[in-house]
Amino acid sequence: MALETPARIEPCGIEETIPVALTDLALEIRSAAEALGRRLHPDSAAELRAMTRIMNAYYSNLIEGHNTRPRDIEAALEGRLDAVENRPLAEEAAAHVRVQEWVDETHARGDLPEPTSVAFIADLHRRFYQAMPEDLRFIEHDGIRKEIVPGAFRAEGEEVAVGRHLPPSASRVPAFLDHFAMRYRGLTRGATGRILSIPAAHHRLNYIHPFLDGNGRVSRLMSHAMCQTAGVGGHGLWSISRGLARGLADPAEYKERMASADQPRRGDLDGRGNLSLATLTTFTGWFLTVMLDQIRFTEAMFDLGRLSDRYTRLISDLHPGKERLPQLITHVLRHGEMARGDARYVTGASERSTSSDLAELTTGGFLKSTTPKGPVRIAFPLAYRERLFPNLFTDAAPEIPPPARPPVF
Repeated sequence: MALETPARIEPCGIEETIPVALTDLALEIRSAAEALGRRLHPDSAAELRAMTRIMNAYYSNLIEGHNTRPRDIEAALEGRLDAVENRPLAEEAAAHVRVQEWVDETHARGDLPEPTSVAFIADLHRRFYQAMPEDLRFIEHDGIRKEIVPGAFRAEGEEVAVGRHLPPSASRVPAFLDHFAMRYRGLTRGATGRILSIPAAHHRLNYIHPFLDGNGRVSRLMSHAMCQTAGVGGHGLWSISRGLARGLADPAEYKERMASADQPRRGDLDGRGNLSLATLTTFTGWFLTVMLDQIRFTEAMFDLGRLSDRYTRLISDLHPGKERLPQLITHVLRHGEMARGDARYVTGASERSTSSDLAELTTGGFLKSTTPKGPVRIAFPLAYRERLFPNLFTDAAPEIPPPARPPVF
């Protein structure tokens, strides 16, 4: 049957005539990502990167209808499972965080494989499901309870439907994935191509639906890896899942846009593949606009000047009259890890006084240290996270630029 050939997922990219609006978007994304976190000290950036992974997992779970409190995700990561309200969902989110951390660390070492390769896609699924709680490693399929095998593609007979979309037969998944990997190997050779291919690869992997479960999460992790490879990862400080979960104007946009990109070719003027080039172009414009919107949002949240102002106001409100405490926070945020003995040079106070100041800040969770007498570095306590980063997890009014609008083709 013709539609069971891998060409069913064509076009895999916008290759012949790329609209200027898309190349402009790619350039804006690259520029914004390069500027992200530029003024942050690496120690402060590392703390924010860890928080961003939690945010990414939180929103990725939310897309799947799993609402998990950020504090529960943190507790699961620290092994404090008795403090978690919904243990399976928190462990699921923690698994996402750990896989993303592996992607980031692998990229930092220069060892990240091709994100669209078959082996890497299978590895993402394997790592994710190996860390999943047993409750979430089973799925009902055709009335039968089946275990999700980490890293395994759909087996013979495991046919699925996603809304009105019927993915390729299970027996054809390997051929489709081989074609997918081959096409994106070519489409991601140039700097602009690496960015323009992220939306298309995200959609086409979900279109193939290679796993019995976990396809959405794997596609979002793959997209994160593609952003890193494309040089627009912004030091791991922004989250694609937040943008997809919220949309530009409505949370329903993501699923609506994905379904629209499933549409078949609409005649001789709509590309030369099986699927519509017009809807893929529109989806690409929307997806890239979401990326740019999230990078700009994060820049507003993590800008050193604004962050320092919000943090010192918070400390001043919590500890009125104690001017040395905001001084210490500002110094550590800007300059990174600080030896405890150096605190007196920052504030001009006695060693005894600064020791008391540091104890107050570490007890409150504003500074952290691996040992009681070791150097201190910045921390972002969960209880005050919305004050420090408005609109990160909730819908509080943000002080950020208005969202961009996707191009119209």
